[in-house]
Amino acid sequence: MHEEKFADLHLHTYYSDGTFSPQQLMQRALDEGLSCISITDHDTVEALSVAFDYKPQELEVIPGIELSCDGNNREVHILGYFLDYKKISLLKRLEVISKQRIERIHTMVDRLGKLNVDISADEVFGISKFGTVGRLHLAKILLKKKFVSSIHEAFAKFIGEGGPAYEGRFRISAEEAIKLILDSSGVPVLAHPYIIADDSFIEKLVGFGLKGIEVYYPEHSHNQVEHYKDLAKKFNLVATGGSDCHGAIKDDIKVGSVRIPYEIVEKLKKAKDEIAA
Repeated sequence: MHEEKFADLHLHTYYSDGTFSPQQLMQRALDEGLSCISITDHDTVEALSVAFDYKPQELEVIPGIELSCDGNNREVHILGYFLDYKKISLLKRLEVISKQRIERIHTMVDRLGKLNVDISADEVFGISKFGTVGRLHLAKILLKKKFVSSIHEAFAKFIGEGGPAYEGRFRISAEEAIKLILDSSGVPVLAHPYIIADDSFIEKLVGFGLKGIEVYYPEHSHNQVEHYKDLAKKFNLVATGGSDCHGAIKDDIKVGSVRIPYEIVEKLKKAKDEIAA
């Protein structure tokens, strides 16, 4: 009898805000019995060349990314699958986004200073090391210096959306993020739609060229899963899913804790072929 294959299409390495190297991430995937994964680091593709240099033969790795962007004055994340991660125009745009992320950290550190929370931007950059810097790195420093008792508290008290030190306003729009992925021969998918909770905005993204929606996600309730499955059917979107594993920093969310049937990967491949046609 043919063994069913499974995939986890939302994973992070230490090239963004995860704690695993690409090699460690791939080994964890094999240990969990997965046949396919996608590495979807925030606003960077730095991990992908390393992953493909060391990729185990029995594991399929889809080149991916998770772009942070602005949509209707809120932070929106667009996943891109099967993109040409070596395309010069993509790399140049990601370089600009990386500089914006650095500026964002400086802004949030300045705001924290006005709240008598004394940390430096260099401390944050010191732990981001390889790739893009983000709020999770800032949260780690707040925890390390005992300004908070948990990563969750760092976001809830200081740097979460609406918090006193929060800086959102990514200059790249959701429309541009989708176009950037399409222009890189990738398949754009809306990540964790429960955060947006606005079906009319999702319909607008479909008009921009969105091809999929992340239905299966750790924070989605059963009702939300059913709702986004229905939405995927309504707008002819691929219903994807993944764990959004960041490694030890969110150790309750393991590689493969959300796994989807391989037939969804095949639907993404079909969508990619349609984009290329």
